Amino acid sequence: MRFNLEIWRQFDRESNGHFESFTVDGIDPESSFLEMLDQLNAQLGREKQRMVAFDSDCREGICGTCSLVIDGYPQGPRQVTACQIYMREFTDGATIKVEPYRNSAFPVMRDLITDRSALDRVIQAGGYISTKTGPQPDPNSMPVSPETQKEAFDAAICIGCGACVAACPNGSAMLFTGAKVKHLNLLPQGQPERTTRVIGMVEQMDAEGFGGCTNYGECSRVCPQEISLDVIGMLNREYRKARKDEQPAHRAKMTAQ
Repeated sequence: MRFNLEIWRQFDRESNGHFESFTVDGIDPESSFLEMLDQLNAQLGREKQRMVAFDSDCREGICGTCSLVIDGYPQGPRQVTACQIYMREFTDGATIKVEPYRNSAFPVMRDLITDRSALDRVIQAGGYISTKTGPQPDPNSMPVSPETQKEAFDAAICIGCGACVAACPNGSAMLFTGAKVKHLNLLPQGQPERTTRVIGMVEQMDAEGFGGCTNYGECSRVCPQEISLDVIGMLNREYRKARKDEQPAHRAKMTAQ
C-alpha cells in the first residue's frame, strides 16, 4: 500500500511548527499505524533526513502513550489507541494527516510528542490511597458488592491517554479526573481521603489550565476505554458534597481558635 502523509513537524516547544509531506510505499496492510511510522523513519534515515519523533511504549492498546491525532481524530478514526489502528483501514493511496494533541496543558515537545505530565500532577493531587505498612488485611474485612466492583472497575480502566482532552472543544479533563475520582471514591479503602481527594484533584485540574465541561460528550465518544460520561456527573456531585462538608469543619476550627 502507498500513502501520502501530512505530518506536523516542530523542532522543540519554543519553535513554530508546520506540516511536511511524505510518501511511504510498500506498506503491509496488516501493519499498525506506528509500524508505518517506523517504516517512514527508516526511509528518512536512509535519506539522511531528520526522523519523525513520536511516542510509543507497549503497542498493545494498554498504556495510551501513542497520543496522535489522525485525520482529526484523537487516537485515530476508530475508538482504540493509535497503535491498534491498522493500515488496512485506510484506502490505498489516501492522504493521512497526523498531528499532536492540541491543548494548552499539553505543550508540543517535538513533532508528534506532547508533554502530558499535567495528567500525572492531577493524580498526584489525590488519585491514590494512603496506607501504612503492616500485616495484610483480611480481604473479607471490607466486602464490596459486585455492582460497586463493576462500577469501580469501569472507571479504573482509564489509561490516561488524554484523548478526551484533545477531543473536547473546551480542552476539559473532566472525564479523566472523574474516572480517577470515581474509581477510588466508590471503594471502602478510598473513604478516608474522599473529601480531600476530589477537592485536590479538581483544583489541580483547574491550575493546569484545562477548560470547563459543557457536556459536549466528544470525550466519551473518542475514549479508547469507552469511559462513560457518568463519571463526570459523579465528579460534580462529589465536589459539591466535599465543599459543603468542608464549611462546617472550617467554622468549627475557627470557633476553636
